[in-house]
This record gives sequence, structure tokens and C-alpha cells, in this order.
Amino acid sequence: MGSVRKASAWLGLVEDNDERYYDDEYAEGARTGTGQAWVTDPRVRVASETAEETGRRIATVTPDSFRDARAIGELFRDGVPVIMNLTSMDSADAKRVVDFAAGLIFGLRGSIDRVATRVFLLTPADTQVMNGEAAGRPADGFFNQS
Repeated sequence: MGSVRKASAWLGLVEDNDERYYDDEYAEGARTGTGQAWVTDPRVRVASETAEETGRRIATVTPDSFRDARAIGELFRDGVPVIMNLTSMDSADAKRVVDFAAGLIFGLRGSIDRVATRVFLLTPADTQVMNGEAAGRPADGFFNQS
């Protein structure tokens, strides 16, 4: 099959009749329901379990209404940083949720940062937010070409 024909088949413009890559033996030899479940190596840990044990979790909440503010409050009260995405809410409810979040961070001594338009990061008191600037980068380095 020529390259133009392959590209046309990939785009769906022509029917792909090239069956050179179909393997009948693979389909016939496939095991169907042996009854054995996959076993994971006990040395391998699921990332979320490790993150929960070490306290490195961040929650993302996209509330639809003010009723979802309780979930934000419970996560933040447990010491989990929360990213609030308020883009799917109307502006009146979004303002109420931001006011609620401001009360949370004041009461629990946390902080709030605007990440994007109508997206906020709530961080507990024991969490430090880095601004992305490289620490100790020389001022006269590669990017300072004058």
C-alpha cells in the first residue's frame, strides 16, 4: 500500500483493505476467562495510597451550586489543598463560594490564590506555594542576553 493510500485510509477517505497486519493466530490463541485475577507485585504501590500516607494530596472541586461548598470545606478542614474551579457556576453562586472560601482560610489560617479566571487554590497553613521561579538562578545566565 502506497503512502498516499495509507494516509487516505488513516483519514478515512478510502476503505482500508490491507489485511497484512491482521493476525488470526493471536485471536484464536487468546485466553478467555481463565478465572485468575491479575496480581500486582507487592512492592508496587498505587500512587494515591502513597500520596495519602505522606500527606501529598490536592483536591480539585468543580461545584455546580453553592450546595457543593460543603465538600470544599470538609477537604480544606482536613488539611488538603483544594483547587476550586468555578467556571461552571453562575456569577452569584460563584461569589458566594468565594466568600465561603475566604471565611475558611481566615478561620483556619490558610491562604487563597487565584490560579486563573474563576479558578482558585486554597492552601492550609502548613502548605507552602512555590511561584515557579528557579531558586539560585544566576541573573547573568543564558536568558539574560544583552
